[in-house]
Amino acid sequence: MQDYQPIACILHERLEFSVLRRIPLMLEYRRFDECLKVRVMPLDVVTRNGAEWLKFQKPDGSREEIRLDRIISFEEVLS
Repeated sequence: MQDYQPIACILHERLEFSVLRRIPLMLEYRRFDECLKVRVMPLDVVTRNGAEWLKFQKPDGSREEIRLDRIISFEEVLS
């Protein structure tokens, strides 16, 4: 696994706020050699093995987690 690159504090805070307020996100992220963009419900932001991770649920009910430095962009979905 590559070395973790911390994200900006303001982005980290926005993710934590989305978890606390249960605000869905449109999340774009890298996984292996592909870029994915999906609406998700953020569940938790955790620290493990020197890296920070976002746990989320996809519309089909499956759960995933992604290292924060793999996130390309995200925005709150308010509708």
